Amino acid sequence: MKKSMRDWFRELLELLFAAAALVIDTIRTFFLIVLAILGPIAFAISVWDGFQSTLTQWITRYISVYLWLPVSDLFSSILAKIQVLMLQNDISELQNNPNFSIEASNGVYLVFMIIGIIGYFTIPTVAGWIIQSGGAGNYGKNVNSTAGKAGSMAGAGAGAAAGNISGRLLGK
Repeated sequence: MKKSMRDWFRELLELLFAAAALVIDTIRTFFLIVLAILGPIAFAISVWDGFQSTLTQWITRYISVYLWLPVSDLFSSILAKIQVLMLQNDISELQNNPNFSIEASNGVYLVFMIIGIIGYFTIPTVAGWIIQSGGAGNYGKNVNSTAGKAGSMAGAGAGAAAGNISGRLLGK
């Protein structure tokens, strides 16, 4: 009875583990399609005052969602390496200890599956750490500030030059 319950729970966790990876990939694809459709609209809206950040927010969201796959692949490869190490440990225990039971390591495998399921659902958060989907963060603020200062300086320089030239032309 205990073994059959453990096997049932293991099969359930394996199903949820596979489903978690599939859910992340499916949601990523859906989000990218929606963002691709809304991209031209975001570009069009960004030309009006008050909506200038729409395009940069769209780009950062698109990149953030696009990064879900590489982050997911990295997480999957880490999980695969851990799984290989667990299997190698079980094989060495079987070779060295004739009384070793594979069932003894089943609990560790169940915990591993739970960690994998939870880990897959943290992928959007980790991708959001790579590029902040709410904007470019302090970097974007600094770039905009520097660009604004440079624009002001260029405008002031152009105004001074134009004033100097017009003053000389008028002879005053």
